[in-house]
Amino acid sequence: MGKFIGKLLVTACAAIIAAYLLPGVTIVDSVTAILLALVLALLNSFVKPILIILTIPLTIITLGLFLLVINILIIKWASDIVPGFKVDGWWDALLFSILLSLTTALIESLLGTNKKEEK
Repeated sequence: MGKFIGKLLVTACAAIIAAYLLPGVTIVDSVTAILLALVLALLNSFVKPILIILTIPLTIITLGLFLLVINILIIKWASDIVPGFKVDGWWDALLFSILLSLTTALIESLLGTNKKEEK
C-alpha cells in the first residue's frame, strides 16, 4: 500500500510540473493533483486495457501510433472527471501525457523507486 501511495505522490508532483510547463493545462492545487493521479491510475488500470484490446487492428495499421490517441482520450476524460484540472485541447493533452510520463520516470529514477527490491 505504501508503494501505491508513493507512486501516486510522484505522479501528482509530475502532473504539477507538467502543468506548470504547459500553458494549456491547469491544475488548481495539490489536492487536485493527487486526485488527478488517482483518477489516472484507475483509468489506466481499467479503461486503457479495454481500449487497447478493442483497437488492436487500428494500432497495428498505425504501427502503434494510435496508442497516443488512447493516451489523449485518457487525459481528456480525466479532465472531465477531476474538478480543478483543465486541458484546453488535443495537442495540450498529448504534450501533457508525454511530459507526465517523462517527468514521472525522471522523478522515480532520482528517488530510486524503479529498482526492484532485493530479498
